[in-house]
Amino acid sequence: MDLRQRLDGALVLAPMTKGGNLPYRLLCAELGARVLMSEMTVARRLKQRRRGEYALIRRAPAEPFFGVQLAGTDPDEMAWAAALVESRGADLVDVNFGCPIDHFTRKGMGAALGRQPKRIRRIVEAMKRAVTAIPVTAKIRLGWNDGDRNYLEQARAAVDGGADAVVVHGRTRDARYRQSADWDAIGEVAAAVQVPVVGNGDILFPNDMAEARARAGCAGLMAGRGALIKPWLFTEALDGYRDISPQERLAIYRRYVDLARAHWGEDEHGLTRVREFTGWHLGFWCRYAPRRADGSWPGMQTRESAAFARSPLEALLARGDEAAIAWLADRLVARDEVDPAEAPPPSAAPGDPADRDDRAESAEG
Repeated sequence: MDLRQRLDGALVLAPMTKGGNLPYRLLCAELGARVLMSEMTVARRLKQRRRGEYALIRRAPAEPFFGVQLAGTDPDEMAWAAALVESRGADLVDVNFGCPIDHFTRKGMGAALGRQPKRIRRIVEAMKRAVTAIPVTAKIRLGWNDGDRNYLEQARAAVDGGADAVVVHGRTRDARYRQSADWDAIGEVAAAVQVPVVGNGDILFPNDMAEARARAGCAGLMAGRGALIKPWLFTEALDGYRDISPQERLAIYRRYVDLARAHWGEDEHGLTRVREFTGWHLGFWCRYAPRRADGSWPGMQTRESAAFARSPLEALLARGDEAAIAWLADRLVARDEVDPAEAPPPSAAPGDPADRDDRAESAEG
């Protein structure tokens, strides 16, 4: 199956720092994901033989199609890293030209490279020469800000360098995650280049998928925050919307813990990692809300009131305060029963969801 066939109609799990950890990718694969991406991996750190960076490019045998996203500024370094990840079993290698986080853009990576289309072309060219059998893709944003929306120039530069597909996150760097994705702009890219285009931004329900495909005409879609909030989004991509019960949700969260324990281990160090990641994921899982009673759909840019809750367990799972998240994480990791009557009272209000989105998708350009 070539890349165009692989991406046609697919919902791809976005590359996300922390969110794209190996156990979470396995959970999404079990729930229907067929194209999965690593966390962003810095090419220079790979060349420095950093153990933690090598962990990011590890592929699980159960992953049906696994891509590694690389970040860097030097074409030769990126080429070396591309050859490395190919040798370690990646099915494709993607270049991050869109990460908005200051820590990376100050070093010239991510969205900073989006301001330099000629460098985009050189990096992609070098990586294409370095690999022998896997595709090279490029992930871009719409531009640095609304005054510099150079997405067509970026996309054409990547394709001129030999990119086999382009992924477009429908926001500028300055917009971060605080504005709705511009699917018309994604559609312009899909019409302008001859390679498959994957659109990214605000995919939370099957109706979002249908509207995005109709509006942009892209080959495939990519989900970042939507897949963090509801990993069963991949099931819905195949079978349509499910009004999932809180008991079913809890079973999915327990499955993540099982996968995480198998990955990080059952010793004290491993369980500490499991607890850390489970708590982190609960900060997104709590944002799920079902279709509204009037038939309308919750959106990505607003936080739904927990008034929709139809049972004490559903109300508990909707809590985003630190006390509830810590209590739930402890019980999930310990494999204890979850009785809403035993939950602690709410603590301080959760932070701004948009700020959490920035942290969650720091590699999701």
